[in-house]
Parts: sequence; C-alpha cells; structure tokens
Amino acid sequence: MGPRLLVFGDSLSFHGPEGPCAADEPRLWPNVAAAAVGGTAELVAGIGWTARDVWWSLTGDPRVWADLHHADAVVLAIGSMDTLPSPLPTYLRSGLKYLRPDPLRRVVRKAYLAAQPRLSVAFRGRPRVLPVKLTVQYLDNAVEALRVLRPELPIFGMLPSVHRAAAYGGVHTARPAAEAAMRAWGERAGVPLLDLKEVVGEHVLSGAGNPDGMHWGWAGHAAVGRAMSVLLAPVAARGHVG
Repeated sequence: MGPRLLVFGDSLSFHGPEGPCAADEPRLWPNVAAAAVGGTAELVAGIGWTARDVWWSLTGDPRVWADLHHADAVVLAIGSMDTLPSPLPTYLRSGLKYLRPDPLRRVVRKAYLAAQPRLSVAFRGRPRVLPVKLTVQYLDNAVEALRVLRPELPIFGMLPSVHRAAAYGGVHTARPAAEAAMRAWGERAGVPLLDLKEVVGEHVLSGAGNPDGMHWGWAGHAAVGRAMSVLLAPVAARGHVG
C-alpha cells in the first residue's frame, strides 16, 4: 500500500462542477494526487474553512489525532477562503445559522446574501474573512505542532486560488498581499507550496469551472491533483514515513 496523505482543506477540496461530493470521489484532486503516487488520501475539510479552522481541527478533533499516527505526508490545502471579502465580521456572519425562529433566519440570510456582492464592491473587499497576519500565524502554529508530534512528517501547502464569483462581486483585492505573505512563510517554514493561480487560474477565470465562479470542474481537479503529485513524488520515492 502506498503513502497515506492527510489533507486539510476547504470546499475547493471537495466541490466539483455541480456541487459538493463525498470525500472518496476519485475525481477530487486529493484522490487524484494520492493515486498518482500510488497512495490514498484522507480528507479533513469544511465549507469556508480557513487556516484557523485547520488549527482548531488539529487541536480538537480526535479523529485527526488518530489519522496523524498513520499519515506519510500532510497537505495544508488552505488559505483561499481566508482572502474572500466578508462585509460582516466572521463571528456575525457565521452566527446567522443560529438565528431563531427558522423563518427569521431564512429572511436574514437571504438579505445578507443579496447584499454581500454590493458590499464587497463598496468596501473594496474589506474586511476579509481572515487577515493575512492571522492566516500565517495559524499556519505557523499548525506546522510547529505537527513537527513536535511527527518531526519526520513532510508538510505541503498551497497559495490562494483565484475566483470570479458573483457572490462576492468578483472582488478579490486581498489575494496579492496574502500570496506574498504566504510565499514568505513557506520559505521560512520550509513548506513547499503549490501555486493554485498558476495551475488552475485560467480554468476558473475562463468560466470552465463550477458556475459559481469559485470552485473547479473536473479538469481543474485533475490539474491540481497532478501538480500536487509532483510535489509529493519525493515522499513516495523514499518510501513511507508513517
């Protein structure tokens, strides 16, 4: 049996051209990457996940603790959602789902989703879901913790993807600064990073991906999976570390 990949991700890891898929869908990029190096992938992900959610998962999910015993490499496929506009502070936006009664929640959520594109444009993408300083801080915390637990464990990451999503008014002003900060972090932390813009940018911006303008079609997943497998190849070549 080949190497086992433990992938932490956001919805880009499990949304296909028509919506979310089960984690074992072979066309999703984590499974494409794992298959290319003769291994398997375990996906830990959620809609809208940021670097902060990965840290919370590492510190609070006992299933993750168990997976870490058997992983041969970890991929922190995170950071893209951190860069999105968030006209409402995250704690308020995330709290909408707790509103009661149900009719009130639906009305408020519908109103916010209708206003979000206009507010994203009006505020020029500010505030963002997670400031880049915190993205880097949580990534640092995650890598430090992983290296304490498993010093020999290879760790990989990704630079933020691009989008043309109408839900955010096509605004993505936070991405350039986030990319620069994450590149610097990757070099400092010794974490190889896959450049998603280079791999899947044309796929997304040309409209070939999911109609929402953010998630990928199967061709995008295949391209990302192949590109990630190139980074992972040395892990597979030298055998399992788990």
